[in-house]
Amino acid sequence: METIKYLLDESATPKFWYDIAADLPQPPPPVLHPGIGQPVGPDDLAPLFPMNMILQEVSSER
Repeated sequence: METIKYLLDESATPKFWYDIAADLPQPPPPVLHPGIGQPVGPDDLAPLFPMNMILQEVSSER
């Protein structure tokens, strides 16, 4: 498989993001824990990500 990497100049880097999850007809399925097959909760993600990032990931706000 060929690896492709795009490097953007700082002026071309996006300044705003939009979470499309709020506009989907149904919410996306939950992420499953690979060890137990159950939905991942904030406690599972806390060792890997800051809490603000976790809250952003599970938010359905626009």
